[in-house]
Amino acid sequence: MPRLSDLIDALDALWPPALAESWDAVGLVCGDPAAEVSRVVFAVDPVQEVVDEAVAAGAGLLVTHHPLYLRGTTTVAPVGPAGFKGRVVHDLIRGGVALYVAHTNADRADPGVSDALAAAVGLRVTGPLVPDPADPAGRRGLGRIGVLEEPLSLAEFAGQAARGLPATATGLRVAGDPAAPIRRVAVCGGSGDSLFAQVRAAGVDAYLTADLRHHPASEAREAGPPALIDAAHWATEWPWCPQAAREVDALAERYGWALSTQVSYAVTDPWTAHAPSASPVPSSSPGAPR
Repeated sequence: MPRLSDLIDALDALWPPALAESWDAVGLVCGDPAAEVSRVVFAVDPVQEVVDEAVAAGAGLLVTHHPLYLRGTTTVAPVGPAGFKGRVVHDLIRGGVALYVAHTNADRADPGVSDALAAAVGLRVTGPLVPDPADPAGRRGLGRIGVLEEPLSLAEFAGQAARGLPATATGLRVAGDPAAPIRRVAVCGGSGDSLFAQVRAAGVDAYLTADLRHHPASEAREAGPPALIDAAHWATEWPWCPQAAREVDALAERYGWALSTQVSYAVTDPWTAHAPSASPVPSSSPGAPR
């Protein structure tokens, strides 16, 4: 079995911390570097349900995409509004489970979060949406551009994407002509409405991401193509977990480590139900268009 310190060195090579945004908090959060690790669990969020799963599985390491502490803290006491974070830390330490975070460094890595998203929705990746100028191979960077082997209508592609991503209460939202032909698509795992300028410059037919806000999405649609597909944040990033597990399996085989991996299937998307609108705004409502 590898020591945690050896495993962390290998993970840092897969997802170099130097690729992370300056505001990010990545790397080892808790854990004894000298401890031996026989099982690694992968998940998007370091929430209590996932921690309980890792402890029950006898894992020595939990790898999550999202940080537990993104901003500075002075306490891990399990009390107060953020007390759940302290409880997570206490339970991890009591259970002998280390926590490691690969966030924006995993977004930019090769392969990264958006490679997994592209594969999940049936795209062949041709390159990054926002290339990393420090990568001579031109494969690292934010988001990905991919192509469908055969063109689909927007409605058909949205259906394919919905089937390829894990189910959530909110599903997928679509903006555009359902019959519009789609062949070239940009994707970005997680919140992607800051990349509209790059998406438009890429000349794609559709853009699939998460957390699209009203004003950026409205302005993007008024400017014309591409069509937009908005999925749940968690759903766009979860495909990275099995991809990351396969990468660690390959490391274990290469180094001869007695190490197993496990992907958490816990749905940690915060939204739990969806109630569709019953009717349009009545024309007699105050403030309604006349």
